[in-house]
Amino acid sequence: MNTFGRIFRLSIFGESHGPLVGITIDGCPAGISLSTEDFTEALFRRQGGNAVGSTPRKESDVPKFVSGLFNGFTTGAPLTIIFENNNTDSSTYEKQRQIPRPGHADFVASVKFNGFEDYRGSGHFSGRLTVCLVAAGVVAQRILNHNSDNHQQISCNASLVEAGGNFKIEEAIANAVNDQDSIGGIVQCVVKGLPIGWGEPFFDSVESLISHAIFSIPAIKGIEFGSGFSAASMKGSEHNDVLLDEKGTLHTNHSGGMLGGITTGGDIVFKVAVKPTSSTPKTQNSFNKQTGKVEEFTVKGRHDLCIALRVPVVVEAVTFCVLADLMMLHQAART
Repeated sequence: MNTFGRIFRLSIFGESHGPLVGITIDGCPAGISLSTEDFTEALFRRQGGNAVGSTPRKESDVPKFVSGLFNGFTTGAPLTIIFENNNTDSSTYEKQRQIPRPGHADFVASVKFNGFEDYRGSGHFSGRLTVCLVAAGVVAQRILNHNSDNHQQISCNASLVEAGGNFKIEEAIANAVNDQDSIGGIVQCVVKGLPIGWGEPFFDSVESLISHAIFSIPAIKGIEFGSGFSAASMKGSEHNDVLLDEKGTLHTNHSGGMLGGITTGGDIVFKVAVKPTSSTPKTQNSFNKQTGKVEEFTVKGRHDLCIALRVPVVVEAVTFCVLADLMMLHQAART
């Protein structure tokens, strides 16, 4: 439900307008050095208010270590990190509760939880909780480059390559601001430095696990690896990556860095589709539960016009988490 991973195991908790959000990481090895400063850059990239088109809500996002850290090093016990919510404004959500936002989880959440869900700021469905995923990614990255049998650093870099159907990101954001309507985007991620042999066939394939983690990020609607959907229009002789040597070097990378669900030693390359934020300033129509009619309404509050701006660092984070788990599973299988 709110837990992911086999050995490097994440449990996420909290609501957008509750007192805090947080994450517990079980399976974190002892002896990994961690400080508040290690999280600063990644958390800053995820924050709202740092770019035109992002939400004006800006939290301090200072991580507080509740357990699993002592004298600057992980202890081997579950590592719990929390982030306080100090910049909330719930004033618009009570009225909005009568008219579920189209494209949002409002309606299904109310049905699933019999009306007891915390609807303020979208509650547990909010992108606010991605701050927890980013924190877990920082930990995972340090574990990967501390404990890996591989002798090269493992890196993961994601970037927004398209927004609102436009490759010129600044122009796309300016158009969204001018239109006062939300837009989506495409994020590309590249992982370098992986060894050959991580992952399993079928259910624990690298693609399966990364996809599972990626879809835990709110607003993600699609993913493709390597040549992705364009592979369907290619011939086998075009799509096949020619093996060049006994080290596993491939001439091309249509496979996206995985064959049979297992890492090839090449770069993992994938793209994800991010939908437009459902909380757009534009006037929309939806069913009013109080009047029993479809009515016009506008969404109030503080929302991103382009949530894709803040997605790249979250994509990197969940990818690091999957890779840390895969590394531990690989090492466990060889002992």
